[in-house]
Amino acid sequence: MTSEARGSSLKRRIRSAGGDVIRRLGLLPAGTPDGVGEDAQLLGTRFDEQIVVPFADTPDGLYQLRQWYGPFEELARTHPLVVIASDSRTAAAVRAESSLRVVTVARYATLDDVFSRSAVRLALYVNHNPDNFSMLRFASMIHVSVLHGDSDKIVSVSNQAKAYDFTFVAGQAAVDRLARYLPLFDADARTMIVGRPQLAPPAARPPVPAGGRATVLYAPTWEGAQPTAAYGSVASHGLELVSRLLDDGSFDVVYRPHPLAGVREPEYGEADAAVRAALAAATAEDPAARHRVSGSESLADAFAAADVLVCDVSAVAMDWLPTGRPLVVTVPASPETLTASTRLLDTVPRLAAADVPRAGSLLRTQVEVDPARDARLALLGYYLGDTSPGAAMRAFVAACERMLALADGPVRSVEGELL
Repeated sequence: MTSEARGSSLKRRIRSAGGDVIRRLGLLPAGTPDGVGEDAQLLGTRFDEQIVVPFADTPDGLYQLRQWYGPFEELARTHPLVVIASDSRTAAAVRAESSLRVVTVARYATLDDVFSRSAVRLALYVNHNPDNFSMLRFASMIHVSVLHGDSDKIVSVSNQAKAYDFTFVAGQAAVDRLARYLPLFDADARTMIVGRPQLAPPAARPPVPAGGRATVLYAPTWEGAQPTAAYGSVASHGLELVSRLLDDGSFDVVYRPHPLAGVREPEYGEADAAVRAALAAATAEDPAARHRVSGSESLADAFAAADVLVCDVSAVAMDWLPTGRPLVVTVPASPETLTASTRLLDTVPRLAAADVPRAGSLLRTQVEVDPARDARLALLGYYLGDTSPGAAMRAFVAACERMLALADGPVRSVEGELL
């Protein structure tokens, strides 16, 4: 071996050893998988499952997968499924939180080896992580985007949708959105409406009596990955909105921050901390009040305890619709944020940062009168499909079975020859 080759080999060993130390000490940059895989054990084996769910995110992004635990577990009852994680910490969390089988793959070469002898025919993707392309290159299976919520955000019409064979969507609203805003995408041919199988039937809640205290759920989204998708309101609206409602004295405030608030823009993290502090101070002053931060409870439980929702342009707005209760959606503060004109946003009251001082009176009107109720309820099927109990779960499983049937049909090469 030449001295140059020996030097190159030494550098590789040093980099590898340094990477091991960084992983052991937990010093990886946010969002970076730890690279601790089961590759050695997986080489030479196969997946007997028909379906894989690639998930390349670190634990910070688990909120995207968590909402699919129920539907995936139901699907796995008849069609075996395995989650392929890229981060051992993520894999450990999924194992602890669900009954899903999980493996951790750190190297692309491992996928080549295992899939060469596996029965996998369908891949389901809950986000648009760039590392999805390590799976998308396999032509032996059908690739379907299911994402982690339906919303009027610009990211819902990402050009990345074209990378998948099909996209499962909640309702006709998503089909129309893709057809309108995504050029050269045949939305009618490449989408399937399956509803929202993860939504539990909304809990009944009695009307707020005249003059009674109403519970406001404030559930902002995060700051977004780029300026055009900066829909989050916690930095522009959050502290003043919560403070005004607390000072009003006729509201209980439940704050449900997004798991990623502050990961990209420090001011969002600071605003989140300020809102938490305001709620803590108000609770200390009046222990009988029911102000709180909603963290570990499910979104369904947070919905069940609220009389009105204030949220940003996000999937939370759509998931709230089955409750039948009032909804207010904020107006993004940044002029760079792209906001479409949609049926929902044209129907519900909007709250700009400059209008936060009147939030108390606005929300009181929504709770007592709910002027947009009929128009809002008319949108339920348009956005979420069939919301009768069990319908979306059945539609989701049936759609997956259709994909498996397609994958079992003859596969053609680029030249048109049967493989």
